[in-house]
Amino acid sequence: MGLLGVVVQAMMRALLNEETAVSITTLLGFLAGIGLFIASIVMSTDNYVAFWSASSVILVLGGTLAVAFISYQARYVVAALRDIGRIFTHARVNRRIVLEQSQQVVKWGQIASKDGLLALESFLKTTDSDDPFLGTGIRMVIDGYNPETVRELLTNTTESSYSRATVQVVILNNMSATSPAFGMIGTLVGLIIMLQSMGSDTSALGAGLAVALLTTLYGVLFSRLIFQPAADKTLQRESIIRFRNRLMVEGFVMLAEQRTPRYIESRINSFLDPRSLKDFKEKGSK
Repeated sequence: MGLLGVVVQAMMRALLNEETAVSITTLLGFLAGIGLFIASIVMSTDNYVAFWSASSVILVLGGTLAVAFISYQARYVVAALRDIGRIFTHARVNRRIVLEQSQQVVKWGQIASKDGLLALESFLKTTDSDDPFLGTGIRMVIDGYNPETVRELLTNTTESSYSRATVQVVILNNMSATSPAFGMIGTLVGLIIMLQSMGSDTSALGAGLAVALLTTLYGVLFSRLIFQPAADKTLQRESIIRFRNRLMVEGFVMLAEQRTPRYIESRINSFLDPRSLKDFKEKGSK
């Protein structure tokens, strides 16, 4: 129940936050998965109560969280649970932002070529508050760091940030693998209790077996509908941020080398999808 509370709270914060909109596609995908599961039950039987067992939910979620807290430090587990809620919000860095920022580097190259590197100082205040990584890069260029140092320091920042962020991915993958295992444990517990209390009354065998199997069902549902999608979405978003940061590193290195605007534009664009870049420029011109 604690996990569901984290997801609900994150979704409510996203709805109330004007700067972070809900990811409609993710939300629709999640609701579609739940809806298809419920629809299959409704179409097959009218005994809906048979598919609910509070003890099974407690066993699967409780066991999964227990293993996570045993295996990893508590703050990383809490961060992983928060990431489950964040998958329902728009990514902080997406394809459009990457394209915008890549073209911003080209504009910085034009400004630096015309007015010198110190002219980039006007971008520091807004960039620092919006994105500290970009602010750090601009400051290093203005301060006259040599290109090798700029590449080394910003690459270290990129890789260390990515490594920290993907710890939650490992935890979510572990939880995805653990929840079906606790579903099987719950099934075994239910079978043992059923067989011990059955005695000579074999008529209760079917109903007891159905309840015992619910934990396996819940384990698979939590794994494939919550934990694994959250791990995959988090990894995808962090990979996009990593790519954006690597692209910006190339831009800052070229600024430090005082390359021509044409060279900066050609090299930056060589990292991007030509079709996406073309569509972006066409929309910008319109």
